Amino acid sequence: MCGRFSFYQAAETVAELFKLAGIPTTKPRYNIAPTQSVPTVLQREETQERQFQMMRWGLIPSWSKDMKMGAKLINARSETVAEKPSFRSPFRRRRCWILADGFYEWETTDSGKQPFYFQLKYGEPFAFAGLWEHWQSPEGEVIESCTILTTEANELMSRIHVRMPVILSPTTRDRWLDPATPPEELHPLLTPYDSQQMIGYPVSRMVNTPKTDSPDCVQPIAALEQ
Repeated sequence: MCGRFSFYQAAETVAELFKLAGIPTTKPRYNIAPTQSVPTVLQREETQERQFQMMRWGLIPSWSKDMKMGAKLINARSETVAEKPSFRSPFRRRRCWILADGFYEWETTDSGKQPFYFQLKYGEPFAFAGLWEHWQSPEGEVIESCTILTTEANELMSRIHVRMPVILSPTTRDRWLDPATPPEELHPLLTPYDSQQMIGYPVSRMVNTPKTDSPDCVQPIAALEQ
């Protein structure tokens, strides 16, 4: 599962790394929670242009009667995503990158839930494999929303949780984004990221409160230094 993540990179860095046509408008976020707006990149079939867009985190199926369902669909299991009614159409035609530079997972201890922060070894931004959907309410309100795919945990993550978000490598993320990529070529992209290219450490339990959003959220706690 992936229930919280961060994205605080400079907009210029993001534009260069992900080959965007313009500089996106972003603000640093250190504790992004479900139903909030998240930074995505998508490639619409009709234009084939790469587009940066903020979307609601929690996919609302196009056939849903209301938006409440989205709060339960923040993640999609990569093993079953092609069959699930909520995800099979986006999996074929509406894939995206969800941009991040780190994410949180929790370990259950005798004293409560302890958050850990995971990122790439050198702190660079990356792209989660995501799906997006277009939904319109009976009143005409339009919301575009997304979900993060998950896979089995790698060696680093497995101590904390059995699942982890799918992080796309620089060599695979273009294929994931391209609507023309056949579905049968997608599953090999949805594998655990190399543990040797990641780091993880415990952080303050202030992260447990979704309203807390500051650089302190991603700082290692003293216990890591011992």
